[in-house]
Amino acid sequence: MIISSFNEGRSFFEIPQIKKHAVGASFLMVVIVLIGYVLYSTVSWMWDDQRLPLSKLVLQGDLEYVSALDVQRAFSQLDYVGTFMSQDVDVLQDMIESIPWVSNAAIRKQWPDTIKVFITEHHAIAIWNGNAMLNESGHVFNGDIGKLKGDHVKLYGPEGTSEEVLQVWQKVSNQFQSLGLTITSLVLNERRAWQIILDNGIRLELGKESLEERIERFIYLYNNLGSEAQKVSYIDLRYDTGAAVGWFPEELEQETTDD
Repeated sequence: MIISSFNEGRSFFEIPQIKKHAVGASFLMVVIVLIGYVLYSTVSWMWDDQRLPLSKLVLQGDLEYVSALDVQRAFSQLDYVGTFMSQDVDVLQDMIESIPWVSNAAIRKQWPDTIKVFITEHHAIAIWNGNAMLNESGHVFNGDIGKLKGDHVKLYGPEGTSEEVLQVWQKVSNQFQSLGLTITSLVLNERRAWQIILDNGIRLELGKESLEERIERFIYLYNNLGSEAQKVSYIDLRYDTGAAVGWFPEELEQETTDD
């Protein structure tokens, strides 16, 4: 068999090229392995529970009722607060938003060990059913009512009616303010009947229907009572026309005058 010298010459020149490529590929593989090892080591170090623990808390926001201690107590309910890399901020956010006075919270981590928390508090508009509070949207939230500052109207209603009761109070309050009166309590009972107690002690029974018309009827009646209004205990407006007026007993009036 005769082998062409052309083929022999080609093989002779290709062998150094193959060796050159093999060396280059080996070097590239070594570099890739080294980079992978460094990345793996770095990530493993950063995710190690003993590295970069979150140990500082920065609390931000216009806060009146929520303290750093409240946030720390919320975090203490977790099995543990993780590291800068491992801790899920959504979990922290859920814990903070479980604090009664917190409306919402925004959290971010700051390298290498700090949690920054921006809190928006609920703004209490009214006391709800004696043991909870309503914010401006009619959302019910719990909190220490004893810490609540200033006077607040007391609203009452069945479960699920907080928004409706708040809206009615906001709607009718101005009508009483025109008489120099303030609503201290507004009640929607289980039968869907309305009752109002004013700061001068008069109780209004308004029934289920024609709420605005009955309030206007009270205003007309009150303006005509003049000084006699201070003797009124309640006014029942659950009629198509007119009203029934209940008076304080004379003995009670005398005691009040003597004081």
